[in-house]
Amino acid sequence: MDFLQNITNIMLPEMTIVAFILLQIILSMFLDMKFYKLAKWLTVLGIFLATSLCTKVQIEPIYYGFKNAIISDNYTIFFKGLILISSFLIVFLTKKTISSRRNSAFQFNALILTVILGALTLVSANDFLTMFISMETLGFAMFFLIAFDKGFKSKEATFKYLIISAVASSIFLFGVSYLYGITGHLNFSLIYEYFLEKNPTLLYSMAAIFITCGLTFKLGVIPFANWILDIYEDASTSVVTLLSIVPKVAMFGILARLLVFPLSYSFELTFVLVLIAVVTAIWANVLAIRQKNIKRLLACSSSANAAYVLFTVSLVSVFNLSTVLFYLVAYIFMNIGVFAAVIILESSEFSNKLYEFKNFAYTNPVFTLCFATCILGLAGFPITAGFISKIYLFSAIARSGLVFLPFLIVLMITIVVSVYYYLRVVKFMFEKSDTVESEVIAYKTSSAIVILYCCAAITVVLGIFPSKIIELCQLMAYNI
Repeated sequence: MDFLQNITNIMLPEMTIVAFILLQIILSMFLDMKFYKLAKWLTVLGIFLATSLCTKVQIEPIYYGFKNAIISDNYTIFFKGLILISSFLIVFLTKKTISSRRNSAFQFNALILTVILGALTLVSANDFLTMFISMETLGFAMFFLIAFDKGFKSKEATFKYLIISAVASSIFLFGVSYLYGITGHLNFSLIYEYFLEKNPTLLYSMAAIFITCGLTFKLGVIPFANWILDIYEDASTSVVTLLSIVPKVAMFGILARLLVFPLSYSFELTFVLVLIAVVTAIWANVLAIRQKNIKRLLACSSSANAAYVLFTVSLVSVFNLSTVLFYLVAYIFMNIGVFAAVIILESSEFSNKLYEFKNFAYTNPVFTLCFATCILGLAGFPITAGFISKIYLFSAIARSGLVFLPFLIVLMITIVVSVYYYLRVVKFMFEKSDTVESEVIAYKTSSAIVILYCCAAITVVLGIFPSKIIELCQLMAYNI
């Protein structure tokens, strides 16, 4: 009886996703290849229903289900909404990936839904066992999605992702085992309460550092960031779009909860995370300057943005957390917009080399305007959501104490450096060339074009009218 009550009270979105995963698997066994488009629309329907059912979940009072392993509150619903909305948009970018392997369309969409399921349960986790199972569910599905494209490069990227993921998971479990040895608990709330009565030791700080270092793999930051460039370049662009957003959003959602509750007693952990964030920001932005491939450049951009968010979330406070939430909202739409533009170019038979972007401002002015809007948003230019989110981020770090001011200065320098390589992409689109063909084939990319235009519009609207979203983020931060 408790099991059914838990499902109806807090797990309806997850159960909906599970039902559609099973449906995709069953249909893959009986339907012919000519029905491949049905797989995408079933995924869209499943995500839509799961999003709708988020309004039926109990959040007040806070609900603890499955022996306190799952938590449901305003904070978890906010992150579930971000995951589902971003996934909804990303599904429409998979047309080119599926068209080459129509016989595997249902399996491909089942894997996308599995990634979503892992992310949803991850942000709801209230103990380390549930958290680890959710992480591995998400990661296991990503392995197959990265390998979905035929060819040596995608298989090499998958193997690299698998090996580094295994190492990171081992380090994470090593830290969890230490924490369990100290407290005798895996539940976040019980660990937090344990240290209300007893002073944390050096062993506790070591456990906290191991746990968070293990999580840096999914965030694409140092010390587990060396996979990111090759995988972004070699995997399908729609899969990379999913990889760059859904795991990161889910991971920051659970990381903030860890830093507020079970890992909040380690003063050393804060400085370790700040150092990791600053080193990653320097590494990613300097490396991006050398890139001539847009996907490799976006890989560096992804790591750099993860570093900015990691810096802020490590300085635990309600204001900082609200900053992180707003930054994630802005980043989702800007990043999806940029990747939609890359998919449009690929569908129009362009390579990912930057020099092929020449003439776009003259032959595709609307496309160029929207692409440039999302790129400049990532750079943090005024009237974009990126500008507001970075200003908000700087103010949050500055309010955290003078001891972090030198790190903030370094971070600001790296953001200034990033403006160079973002502007270089826009500069190429305004260069004229008689040798480069630059006509986008609209009928091949209709879904991606609509998503690009929508994301560009949202980027500007959030930049001009951010107050309502900021208020919502502040409310969610207070309710963690």
